[in-house]
Amino acid sequence: MSALDDFLQQTDYGAISSREQLTGGSINTVERLRFETGLRVILKQLKPTPANFFQAEASALKALRQAQALRVPAVIHAANEFLLLEDLGDASPTAVYWQNLGEGLAELHRESHTQFGFEGDNFCGASPQRNPRLNDGFEFFANYRLLSPAKAAHERGLLEDRDRDDLEFIANRLDTWIPKQGAVLIHGDLWSGNIHCDSNGEPALIDPASYWGWAEAELAMTRLFGGFSSRFYESYASNSPVDANWQERAALYNLYHLLNHLLLFGGAYLPQIREITRRYAGKPARR
Repeated sequence: MSALDDFLQQTDYGAISSREQLTGGSINTVERLRFETGLRVILKQLKPTPANFFQAEASALKALRQAQALRVPAVIHAANEFLLLEDLGDASPTAVYWQNLGEGLAELHRESHTQFGFEGDNFCGASPQRNPRLNDGFEFFANYRLLSPAKAAHERGLLEDRDRDDLEFIANRLDTWIPKQGAVLIHGDLWSGNIHCDSNGEPALIDPASYWGWAEAELAMTRLFGGFSSRFYESYASNSPVDANWQERAALYNLYHLLNHLLLFGGAYLPQIREITRRYAGKPARR
């Protein structure tokens, strides 16, 4: 008997009447389970499962829910082998979907913290994400969002020595380009695939890699894979004191996610990384 079967035997959910495979993610297997009692839940699985993988996601989801800024699925049960979540349903977006997402994200970013990091390490995709508590945001981003994945990529032969050196150059001079900012609660992996339109046509946050970090880094991630509607950015700016020039720094923040994608999916992301690092390290980009 699997761990899931064992858990379900202990509930009053009844027998599973149907299983529907859901698409959109690139890491987990996701299904909608329907039970004879009428209950519907979302099941996430990943094989092999890294230690503490789903418990870490559950912790991030709970933190986002506590902020009460945007809808977030409730955690039903987090186990080593699976995660059961509230089923938010799905529908077409309302006319104010993007405005509500911008307003809600600005509200989430009002959840400030005295330190950077999080209550524990977690994952961004399937990559381990270190979240030690530090007082200095530049030290945190340099060591745990640039140098740590750069070291892993270099050790795997995905980055050359020059790439690693350029990233070290940038990491040691972040305050040259990035203004001092406080730590706020962020989703941590905010692209369109991790925004869900619920049964009411409203935005909800799913698949977080949360930590206390820079709001600008969160916004930069929304630009990495095509960007969101202009209505989202207008709404966010109207409800937040964010520096209007954050987009000028977006490429620097997105080095973290590009390095993570390099680790997860391979060398297709290396040209983007090099374009950014050569620019900020003061050297011409390699073609």
